[in-house]
This record gives sequence, C-alpha cells and structure tokens, in this order.
Amino acid sequence: QGAAHAATRLQGLQEFKAANTVKINPDAPQKNARFLTLEARKTLLVPTPRLRTGLFNKIVPPLDATKEILRICATSQGVKKYSVPVGLDGKARVDLVVVGSVAVSEKGWRIGKGEGYADMEYAMMVSMGAVQEDTPVITIVHDCQVVDIAEELLGDHDLTVDYILTPTRTIKTNCKRPKPQGIIWHKARALSYEMLGKIPILKSLRYREKQSGKDVTLQDEHSDLANANTPAVLNEKAMAESARPQAATGSAQMGQHHVESDSLSPRLEGSGVVTTVYVGNIPPSVRVSELKCALREFHAAPLRLSWQRAQHRAFLDYKDKATAESAVSSLKGLSLGGNTLRVELAKNQRN
Repeated sequence: QGAAHAATRLQGLQEFKAANTVKINPDAPQKNARFLTLEARKTLLVPTPRLRTGLFNKIVPPLDATKEILRICATSQGVKKYSVPVGLDGKARVDLVVVGSVAVSEKGWRIGKGEGYADMEYAMMVSMGAVQEDTPVITIVHDCQVVDIAEELLGDHDLTVDYILTPTRTIKTNCKRPKPQGIIWHKARALSYEMLGKIPILKSLRYREKQSGKDVTLQDEHSDLANANTPAVLNEKAMAESARPQAATGSAQMGQHHVESDSLSPRLEGSGVVTTVYVGNIPPSVRVSELKCALREFHAAPLRLSWQRAQHRAFLDYKDKATAESAVSSLKGLSLGGNTLRVELAKNQRN
C-alpha cells in the first residue's frame, strides 16, 4: 500500500539523480521504482528470482519505448522479455541499490523475509566488484514497517540501509555499521549444500573463492566435520574417493587433443550407453587439471574427459543421460579463467 507513491521519493535524492546503474529487487512493491529508473534512462539491473538462472537481468527497453512499454519492462513479464543476463564475470558497476524489507529501523537496521537473498545479492556484488563501501542502499516500505530493531539481532552478513522511503517520509539513517564485504560462508544461515544445488551461480562463486584460498566452509559442514569419524560419513568419503577420475591409464596425446579415461569404467569403449556433455568457452589459459578439479568439486566427474584446447572446448562422457543432465545442472554458471563456461548436452544427444 502506497508503494508507488513512496517510490517517487527516489527522484528527490541526489544519489538517484547521479546514478547511472541502479539495482532493484524484482518484487511487486518496487515496480514503480523500476519504472522511474527506466524513465530516467538509467541502466536497470534486476536480480533473477531466487538467483536460479544467474545473478542479474539487465533491462534493455526498445529504443523507441513509450511510457507504456517502460511500465511493462518494469514488471516480471517485462524483465523476461526485455533483458539480457549479467553473471559474475560481468563488468557492471552499480551506483545505487534498492532492496525490499519486512521491517527497518531509522538507524538503518533491516530485516528481510529470512531467506537471505538480498544479503547474498549484495555480497555477490561485492565479490564481482560491482559495489563499493560507499554505494548507497535504499529500501522502500510502508510507514508501519519502520520500527525499533535491536542491533544484537543483526549479524555480520546482514545488509543495512542508508535511506528509507515511505509514502510520507524520506529518512536518512546515517548508518555507520559496515556492510557485508562478501559472503561469510560459515555464518550465512540460509546457505547449505541444498541451496548451492539450486543456485549454480552461488556454487560457482564459492568454487572461485575456494580457489583463491578463502575459507568457504558452510554451516552444515561444521556438523559434518564434527561427525567425520562416524561409519556413515567414512563410507560416504570412500564412495566419493572412488568416484574421482583416476590417473590416466588410457590417455593419448594427439597434438592439442587430449583424452583422459577413467580406469574404473572398462565398459565405456564400444558400449554405446554413454551420454556426452559439451563444455565450451574455455579460456586458453585454463589447464585440463583446473577443469578436472572443478568437476570433482561440483560432483560432476565424468567417465572420460576429451580435452580440445585449440577449440577451447571439452567433451565429458557420463554413464547415462540422467547423470549427464545432472552434471549439466551442477555445472551451469561455472566460471573458469574469467569466462562463464557453456555447458550443455552434446548436439547429437539432445531431444
């Protein structure tokens, strides 16, 4: 209630006037904020719902777009129709962030719906260099959502806000509490192996940060470590070890075409039952060992890997179509060497 009117207060903020690129969450209460951003001819970034298919959608209205078309672009259907994806490797620089809130205090403490998506989106923007410490964060809410919040309810990963816009007020919080400087993997309540499976781009970021030496242990891993000596966990570890690609007993070097074969899969040759996955857009700087490491990390180790460096691609053989499709899902959004890899079933094996 009153969301459209509250959004018009954006136009009075110098931070909005000076911004070139604005990130606004996709929920309905911010629809008018998205429209006003497009009407002002600014670049609008909208997170993909629950981050399932990537990080952002960059809205690209038609050149001759009328106000009516811009209003459509600001809706969820318009985002699907008039947008291009922006991933972790995008060179976006966000000048202003608009988030939703369930409740917010005049000191800038914010409570969301409890799923942590706004916090994760901001932390991911930090990781990709899209926001700086002084990038303003604004929330648009109803007056009844402005309440007192105890600071002890906030964690290091919780996002705070600099401005609160309501139908009747513009509140500058002067919040001094530091904003998250990336994802704190072991403290983020919402993060789990299950969530990583649902959000490929989050899994890709975790792998990237692990490669750089950062501690990316999840909360649910701490309990696993505590029970690391139980028979079930030991058995699971043994199974994981046996599933890893072994040293290349059947490897062949043919120019820059390199085949690595798993010695545990003798029925591969001539069996006719394997399904192949294509991996493209591999940077020249990436080595086959890096790809193999990523495949193990994402639980997508193939029966055989065919490495074609000159063509910037590789082919992965799996025991059946279900396993191959699971690997495609796990690897979607994976970034190596600055490129987001293209991962899909090989052409001759798609329906």
